[in-house]
Amino acid sequence: MSPFPRIAIVGAGPAGLLLACRLHQAGRPFTLYEADGAADARSQGGMLDLHVDTGQAALRSAGLFERFQQWARYEDQGMRLFDADGRLLLEDDGQAGDRPEIDRGHLRDLLLAALPANTVRWGHALQQAAFEGEQVELRFGNGHVQRHDLVVGADGAWSRLRPLLTGVRPLHAGITLYELSLPDVDRAHPQLAALVGHGTLIAKRGQTTLFAQRNAGAHVRVYASLPQVLGEGDLAPLLSREDLLQQFADWHPDLRRLIAEAGDAVRPWPIHMLPVGHQWTHRRSLTLVGDAAHLMPPAGEGANLALRDAADLADAVCSEAWEVAVPAHEQVMMARAAVAAASAQRLLVASSPTHLLEVLGGDPATA
Repeated sequence: MSPFPRIAIVGAGPAGLLLACRLHQAGRPFTLYEADGAADARSQGGMLDLHVDTGQAALRSAGLFERFQQWARYEDQGMRLFDADGRLLLEDDGQAGDRPEIDRGHLRDLLLAALPANTVRWGHALQQAAFEGEQVELRFGNGHVQRHDLVVGADGAWSRLRPLLTGVRPLHAGITLYELSLPDVDRAHPQLAALVGHGTLIAKRGQTTLFAQRNAGAHVRVYASLPQVLGEGDLAPLLSREDLLQQFADWHPDLRRLIAEAGDAVRPWPIHMLPVGHQWTHRRSLTLVGDAAHLMPPAGEGANLALRDAADLADAVCSEAWEVAVPAHEQVMMARAAVAAASAQRLLVASSPTHLLEVLGGDPATA
């Protein structure tokens, strides 16, 4: 039996925090590093729908499902699909759904509350990592240096640990999302609130797509998705709200209002991905989870897979034969992620609302 390793988790996103919760519950020592200076240093983004076999299963494994229920929004599982002319193609009120929504910030709060105070070492931005014998040495921007027997890279799309295992780098997926915000939508924009409904609105023409997602507190996030070609290191063009309105100039006026009535701030979000089925050769002292392991376009699977990765890795790490269990876990994780990434790719390349409807497997709206 191998002695239990000195573990470091790099990244306090959903995967890193869920793994920390499981290790804490098992009484296993670990160190959790996070680049953010504090839990509230930045917005955690929009909402997630947690799936039964992945995200929800991971929370159940940590005994956190009941706490999740306090944040879960079963009422916001609906979806409405339009074409650019405003024709409703699919409407699902979500009432029969089993994938409740939770805001990313609420999920982080839930996971942090399950850990002792001061568990996360905030303000530790990883700068360099290297194999040193059977350990990995971590060097942080604040000068801290530490070696660990097992390092878990939960550090996202631009992981600084991934290059130790593979030379494959994320590639731009051919689209960039431009995010806008509609706060207090029920009171300030009641017609748009009715248009979005309780859940997600999708409107599409060719490779140009408009998304609107209802978050907690009557807050709607709007995403204008535009086809672009960006090379490695290229920055997405900075577009204003007026620029976006020009991109959607011939769309139905009601859909354009999602952009026109949003706030002035526009945040570009270039979408990157790793090749579908990406794998690496196992190394004893380093593994990856979540986007660090299998970055894919947003299609409702990324955070769910990250949580399940962490739960399964906790089982592997806490076994007496962890050196055998961890590579076995990696193989299962990679196979699971390949299926999800292929599905996300099909959604990404859908060329029309009808094509997207076929991929989603929905029936045309009869309303």
